[in-house]
Amino acid sequence: MFKRVLPIIIILSAIAAFFFFDLGHYLSFDALAEHRQMLTAQVEAHAVLASLIYMMIYIAVVALSLPGGLMMTLTGGFLFGAVWGAILAVTGATLGATILFLIAKTSLGDFLLAKAGDTIKKLQAGFEEDVWSYMFILRVVPIFPFFLVNLAPAFLGVPLRVYIVATFFGIIPGTFVYALAGSGLGQVFDQGDTFSAANIMTPSMIGALVGLGVLALVPVVYKKWQQKEVKA
Repeated sequence: MFKRVLPIIIILSAIAAFFFFDLGHYLSFDALAEHRQMLTAQVEAHAVLASLIYMMIYIAVVALSLPGGLMMTLTGGFLFGAVWGAILAVTGATLGATILFLIAKTSLGDFLLAKAGDTIKKLQAGFEEDVWSYMFILRVVPIFPFFLVNLAPAFLGVPLRVYIVATFFGIIPGTFVYALAGSGLGQVFDQGDTFSAANIMTPSMIGALVGLGVLALVPVVYKKWQQKEVKA
């Protein structure tokens, strides 16, 4: 019995510590601006170690479904540049999501299912129709909260291989957009401007992501068209 509840205790304790010690304060624009020089100096002096630490923090944020994923991506772009920052963010987010997927398969599943709510039922039909395309479009276009898309596949029978591949490639476009925005934060700090993450998602950028999502739906549409041809 103790072995079954131990993972729940550890995870809940980690989440409680995050909020009790207000660790979310450090995943903010103000904190990044305040510690800018120290962080950049550490990255320049210890690039490999800094990359690993950044990725480990990103994994923990995603695996525990903590707020701050967007800020982590912006920070990655700021500290490591758009390309390397995006690579680290995509890798960290994919590993964190995979850990959460595997946790959902354990005794913690019931607890996480309750946290996800009834929205999972809305996703079931899509996964049954075409698991590859639906998983990919959910990653490319943020229709549902990131943590929910991380959890739902575990409860709806999505194979781990499909989950990992679709997650990795599906989050690349959006992650690169935010990492690219993060790489320009230095200029924002120098000018003393107020930054808003919402300003990044311009209509053209949203249109591009939606376009990628539509492309992911092509196999579903083609499959339905074939079924109608067979019936005819």
